[in-house]
Amino acid sequence: MSRLIDVPDFSWIQQTGIDSIQTNFNNPQGSNTMITRLALFSAALLLTGCASVVNDKTHPIKVETKTEAGDLVAGADCTLTNDKAATTVKSGDIANVRRSNADLEITCKHPTRSDAIAKAISRVNGGMFGNIILGGGIGAVIDHNTGQAYTYPSWVQLVFGQTLVFDRQNDKENQPVPPTPAASGVEVGKKL
Repeated sequence: MSRLIDVPDFSWIQQTGIDSIQTNFNNPQGSNTMITRLALFSAALLLTGCASVVNDKTHPIKVETKTEAGDLVAGADCTLTNDKAATTVKSGDIANVRRSNADLEITCKHPTRSDAIAKAISRVNGGMFGNIILGGGIGAVIDHNTGQAYTYPSWVQLVFGQTLVFDRQNDKENQPVPPTPAASGVEVGKKL
């Protein structure tokens, strides 16, 4: 036994939409309103880069300090600085640093130890590639200039008495980034 189902007639929605578009283009005032709305929507889409939508302006970094023997030392005063901002945190805690295309300079001080110094290298994150593929240059330029297209290592362990470099490309989830010693003659504060 077959049963027929009454399907509602939705053709009025389609017809109303077409009529309203045609009316707006035939009516100068309606046309201006519609074009204005379309232009504002397009501008908002173009001016918001993919990384700006996906990423915050800040990036969390866990900062720890160790002795040369490898023992963790909590409570050292650490300053994290890039071209956008400076942030202070006690070692063992998480700092929220302002994203930037510039490398992050980290200095941790302890009253009984030599300073621990490091550079965290800023690397392009996936949002920049989304901009290039989907949105073209405008979003990429915006995200580059605001720094939101860049990410730092998420967990660093500085060693007192040493100058180290931490590279975002070596970042692994839930693990400290392995350091490399700064090349001799390379000053922290200079781009590698």
